[in-house]
Amino acid sequence: MSGIVEQSRWWGVRRPRHRRPLAGAQRLILEYVRVLVTGMSGVGKSALVRELRRRRFTAYDADDDGFSEPRADGRWGWRVERVADILKQGEAGPDVLFFAGCSEEQATLPFDYRVLLTAPAEILVQRLATRTKGYGRSAEQRAQVLTDLAEVEPLLRRSADLILVTTDPTPLVADALLSHVLAAPA
Repeated sequence: MSGIVEQSRWWGVRRPRHRRPLAGAQRLILEYVRVLVTGMSGVGKSALVRELRRRRFTAYDADDDGFSEPRADGRWGWRVERVADILKQGEAGPDVLFFAGCSEEQATLPFDYRVLLTAPAEILVQRLATRTKGYGRSAEQRAQVLTDLAEVEPLLRRSADLILVTTDPTPLVADALLSHVLAAPA
């Protein structure tokens, strides 16, 4: 599993806003955290959401769960009000809420923890070429993903609290994600 985690800045750079001291201890625990899982098309966001749901976590996929819509330029964006509503509703619900997607609107939403999924370009192209539905099936869309990999992913890396490489099976990626998100600092 050590090859999955490329970078982690969870405890040294930015902590969730919703924390409280554990009675009689010097440690902190999470009360509620909103986790963004982001990355290029084909990196495994939807597969990770399915795995998290299988493990009984609350997880949303921006594309599959109706939080995305096409823009006039042919790209996709989020329905920001719907995403903001689900993030706000989560405060009264689960301890951890996962939301997977990639859109420029993510910078304006109140996620507590940002996870970037990444994979080598050749793996992304291979995954996209074998899709039976969704974005990335056409050569033009795959070219756009490669452009985004070069231009957008470096920006996502700067704001990521955790970077996971998705070349291993999805359950191992989920293990790595959960070990960081659910871990309490020493």
